This record gives sequence, C-alpha cells and structure tokens, in this order.
Amino acid sequence: KKSPGPPPPPPATKKGSVFSSTTLATGLTVVTEDASLVSTVSLTYPNAGSSQEGPGEAGAAIANRYLAFKSGSNLSSAIILRSLEDKGALVFSSAGRRGATVGFTAARENAAYVAPLLMTECSFEKWDVKEAQELAGIEAGEATSNAQVALTDQIYAAAYGAQSSMGRSYYTAGASRPSIMSFRERNYTLDGAVLAATGIADHEAFVRMVDSEFPIPAPRKEAPLTAEYMGGEARVSAPSTGYAHVALAFQGPTSAPVTNVLKHCLGMSGVTAFASSGIMGVYGGSAPGDASATVDALSKAVGVAPSADVVASATAAAKAEALATLDGGSQSLADAMTASVFDSTMSLAEAYDSVTADDVSKAYAAMLKSQVSLAAVGDISTVPYHATIASRFA
Repeated sequence: KKSPGPPPPPPATKKGSVFSSTTLATGLTVVTEDASLVSTVSLTYPNAGSSQEGPGEAGAAIANRYLAFKSGSNLSSAIILRSLEDKGALVFSSAGRRGATVGFTAARENAAYVAPLLMTECSFEKWDVKEAQELAGIEAGEATSNAQVALTDQIYAAAYGAQSSMGRSYYTAGASRPSIMSFRERNYTLDGAVLAATGIADHEAFVRMVDSEFPIPAPRKEAPLTAEYMGGEARVSAPSTGYAHVALAFQGPTSAPVTNVLKHCLGMSGVTAFASSGIMGVYGGSAPGDASATVDALSKAVGVAPSADVVASATAAAKAEALATLDGGSQSLADAMTASVFDSTMSLAEAYDSVTADDVSKAYAAMLKSQVSLAAVGDISTVPYHATIASRFA
C-alpha cells in the first residue's frame, strides 16, 4: 500500500503592506507600499482643479484632463501610449474642483520603467489641444443633464459664491488654447504634488529613479487661489423635471477623519449625508409637493446633536469604510495613499481611533455656527427660501 506521504505545508501567511514616504527637494512627495501584486502609479497635482482657474481660464481644468499622455518631451502621443501598452499598462486620468490625477496600472516589475512618462512636458500640439477641447465639451454637455451634478454645482455656488474660484462649475466647455496652456504651466508642477505607487518592493530605489528622471520644476510664481466659505442660496428652477432636489451644507472640519465621522453621524439620522474638503451636509429629493417636508426632514436631521452612542457607531462605520478602500484594488489603494499624504494621516486606523466624542461634539457645534447653504434644483416652487431655513439654525 502506497504511503500517503507527509502532510502539505501550511499556507503562507499573507504579507502586510509596508508604507514608505519621502519628500524630495522638488516638493514632490513619493509614497509607496510593497505588498500589492500589481502596481498602480498615480501622480496627483493638488492645484490642477477648476478652483485654480484664473480670469479667462474657465474650462481649462477639464480640457487639461484630456491632455494626459499627449505629445510632449519630444515624444508623440502615439509613442507614449505604445510604450505604455508594450508594458501592459492601463492608463487613467481624472480631475475636478480640487486637483487632477494621471496614472497607470501595470505589472509591478514594469512600474519604475514607465513611471517617467507621467511627467512628459506637454507640447500643446494643435491636434492634441483640439481633441482635448472636443472631449471636454462632450463631458461638460453630458454633465448638464445630470441632476446630481447640477445639485453639486449649486451647493458649491451657494457655499462659496457663484463667481468665486470654488463656486464656478468644473464642467465648463470652451477653453481657449492659450488659457489651457497657461493653466497647465502654472498648476501642473511637482511642488506639492504626490506620486503614489503600489507594489514597489524597494522604496529607496524607486525614489532615486524619480529624483533622477522627473524634471526639476520651475518655482511657482503665484500663490494658489483660495475661496472663503460664505453660506448662501442657489436655485435652478426646472418645473418640467417633475422632481425637486435639495441640499443643505455647512462649513466642515479641517480633519478628514473627524469630517467622515460627522458625516456618518448625520447619515444615521435617516438622511443622505455628504462631505468633501471644507464642506459637508445632507441632501434629498421628493415630488414637488413634498419638497417643503423634505427640507424640514433635512433640517431636523442636522439639528440633532449626535449622542455618544451615535458617535461610537459612526466612528466604527467611518473607520471600516476608510480601511475598505485599502482592499479595493491597486488603484483604490493608491488613491487612499494620496489622500493620507494630503490629510497628514499615514495610519488610517490610528487616525480614526484617535477621534473622540469631544472632537465630534466640537466639530458639530462649529458646523452649526457657520452659515447654512441651500441648493435646490428642479420643480422647487415649494422649497423654502434661505432666510427661512437659516433661522432654524440661528
């Protein structure tokens, strides 16, 4: 009878990620982790969003998104994309009010080889710019028919002022070639940018490659544009929609973990809550005749201070949500790593564990002291005006 042989070895223990961060003399922060089986390398420019569009540059941010991987540094867009495709890299780009990101996902052994292509200096070839303008126009046109986009635009207009850098819409078409060029040359710089890379076994070697291959940026000549939270009202009447969308917003905390915990506190009141850097609130929708009742429900949810039990539950939910992004795939992990640099929270678990009920209570009180912002889109004839709503939080 054949011997069954020795038992199989136990399964290998899954290796935990080791995160490393280095800030170079250029102002670029390089953050890596070493356990991912594939590599996502993303370069985020925090000042390349539409909030940094100067006079005459409306629409430059969205157009520049479509100049990613276009001709530059004496390389044609065809050569740049072929070099990436030959290494199996899948490219992506994104932008919004706050910043822009360009990156790729590839086999980890190829990450360092193609990473310098993220920093090609755009040559603004006429055909590339024309295509970027056309694609930006298509995206902006599609956004105009989206009620959620319209509501988001209106809540920012209400919060910061429609003509402020933060209050203007990202989805703006028609940027000229000179404005696209001036915007990119001013805001697509390494000083303050973050290069996040997953699946990098040797952080120091990767940093040396970046230091030698990425160009030294020219010093920024102008300070980034800023916008102060004001609190106001913005309404778009569209009775034909047969629906009312309403949002209430306040100035949010500066701490991202506290903001997320407070968002979950608001969400536990039975409404849909939202939060972004510097702003947070609640929103809802209803048939036009029920819009006033929807505003009442939103106001009531915001007006109830979270109890200690609610804060504890919200903290656990916010922490779980944040940690889930680390397991959401290579690109999701790179996004979380980038956010951790901007928020100065390299350890997500510790950041949420350090949030106390007193922190949330103070943040909630400060939120209510800021002026409420009201946005309403659709058939909004029964939505109360700002003064009526503001009096509830006086």
